[in-house]
Amino acid sequence: MTPAEAGRIRAEADLLVTEQQVAAAVRRVAEEISAALRETHPLVFAVMSGAAVFAGHLLPLLDFPLDFDCLHVSRYGDATAGGALSWIAPPRAAVAGRTVLVLDDILDEGVTLAAIKRRLLEQGAQDCRIAVFADKDIGRDKPAQADFVGVRLPNRYVFGFGMDVGGAWRNLPAVYAVKGL
Repeated sequence: MTPAEAGRIRAEADLLVTEQQVAAAVRRVAEEISAALRETHPLVFAVMSGAAVFAGHLLPLLDFPLDFDCLHVSRYGDATAGGALSWIAPPRAAVAGRTVLVLDDILDEGVTLAAIKRRLLEQGAQDCRIAVFADKDIGRDKPAQADFVGVRLPNRYVFGFGMDVGGAWRNLPAVYAVKGL
């Protein structure tokens, strides 16, 4: 995507969640996670690349000890529709006997997060929780559910706060929807 194309997409997009609403949602999720996991010394995985922004804002708000790592799984690449699951960087840290928290930008169809959770449990995680910044209403059941959700979004193609459109705009502090999608 060229800078001009990215600029046009943003200029035409609909604002769904303001920067202030994003910050409030992240604070609320941090409080919920802290209440649930404070005593567990969890192993926290950020799903790259989308969860980088969410994790960067969330982790400083968690006032308890944790271990942090990342993993990289994708069904999208730069496409707008999911394809085959690709493990780009599988979990490196040992999960056996641990409480694990997986952070991701969005729970869309749930296929990727279901596969991640299944793999971590197969590797011996004692408990596996999922926290997403956004949960998209796709109008049907999903194979994975989030334990902690920042915001709920309509079934539109969204970008900003970790979510991209054609590889662009993950860095925006608010969430937008592509016009017409």
